[in-house]
Parts: sequence; C-alpha cells; structure tokens
Amino acid sequence: MPKMRSYRDLEVWQQAMHLARMVYAIAPRLPRQETYVLSDQLRRAALSIPANIAEGQGRRTDGAFARHIDIALGSIAELETLLQLAHDLGFFTQAEVAPIQTQVTRVRQMLYGLYRKLKSAS
Repeated sequence: MPKMRSYRDLEVWQQAMHLARMVYAIAPRLPRQETYVLSDQLRRAALSIPANIAEGQGRRTDGAFARHIDIALGSIAELETLLQLAHDLGFFTQAEVAPIQTQVTRVRQMLYGLYRKLKSAS
C-alpha cells in the first residue's frame, strides 16, 4: 500500500471537497435576507470539514489527526442541521437537498472509519 504524502491523497478529503462545492453551489439560492446568516453558516460548516481533515493530517500525529476528524464530524452534523432547516423553511426542495444529503452520509461514514482507525493507532 503506497504511503500517503498529503491530505490531498485521502479520499475522504476529496469527497469532503466535493460536498463543500455542492453546498457552495446551492447556497446562493437562499433568499437575499439569508445571505449573511444561513447562507454564510452553510458555507462555513461545509468548508470546515475538508479544512479540518487537512489540518489534522498536517499535525503529523494520530491523536491530533483524530481530534480534527472529530471536529469535522461536528461540522458535518451542523451542516446537516442547517440543510434540514433550510428545507423545513421552504428555501430548498427535497430534490435539491437529497444529493447533498447522500454526500453528507458518504463523508460521515468515511470520517467515522478514519476516526476509529486513528484512535486504535494512538
């Protein structure tokens, strides 16, 4: 198995980046009055996921990496909550949210797997 050289080599980071791009694509569809509230918070939560994966991998210890993966898991829960609220308020349709939710589930599962692996190694 080839040694990982960068966070960019991690499939979970790649999938988290895809999730962030999906959120960035949908956020401008929110009403104007939500530009600096819900839209901004959606983007921040989505951006936090790959950013914490990258930062954690850059810390060079399994324990530090695991802590950042734990933070990313918190951000993914926040993102899911914000998407649910936007849907409940009628800002997004189920058809708009469904592909993002599918990606959220995929990334969450990958993060949990990585977290377990890191915790068992530290």
